[in-house]
Amino acid sequence: MIILDKVSKIYPHSTHPVQALKDISLTIKAGSFTLLMGPSGCGKSTLLNLLGGLDMPSSGEILFDEKSTKYFNDRDWTALRRSEIGMIFQFFNLLPMLTAQENVALPLLLRGDPADQIQKKAVAVLEMVGLGHRLDHLPGALSGGEMQRVAIARADAISPKLLLADEPTGNLDSKTGQDILGLLASRTKASGLTLLMATHSQQAIEHADQVITMKDSEIEEIQEIS
Repeated sequence: MIILDKVSKIYPHSTHPVQALKDISLTIKAGSFTLLMGPSGCGKSTLLNLLGGLDMPSSGEILFDEKSTKYFNDRDWTALRRSEIGMIFQFFNLLPMLTAQENVALPLLLRGDPADQIQKKAVAVLEMVGLGHRLDHLPGALSGGEMQRVAIARADAISPKLLLADEPTGNLDSKTGQDILGLLASRTKASGLTLLMATHSQQAIEHADQVITMKDSEIEEIQEIS
């Protein structure tokens, strides 16, 4: 379970500080598929960055499984990302000189997993996302949908508790985007991980358990999907 308690983020500026988030209080249940929706600039990506430890809140507190991250340093967040938090981005963020299998294996190498297990796991998760036949392909030889599947496999390889996805279908055509949404939804249900996705896609709502609508750096509405 993730709890945000009056979390705010202000980016300093000499004349006009920017308030990206304002007093966000929120509970995200373990195993849920939650959407963050709202116009560009409303704070969705900022919220994901705070939950992933890529940025720090100006005030308030974030808890993972009842453990506060208030005094986490960079090393603490790195350890959490390597073991419990997977991240997926709109533009894939794959390393162009590495094959699909090597991109997926990289976080496991950085974590220090046993060498004999790393490649087996990389192959297994790529097969799971339907890319067992693309193991040796570089990102430049893959379609947009295939690159996003590699990114999902990379995030899923560490067996995270939390998966953060920032507009994962925003750079894809409608049909491919729907396929990616279905894949993410099935992974959430199959593994019990918690998925938090920032998106403009109305198609994503049919897969979600909860929709959080943001506006002007605040939560406007929280809708539970039955």
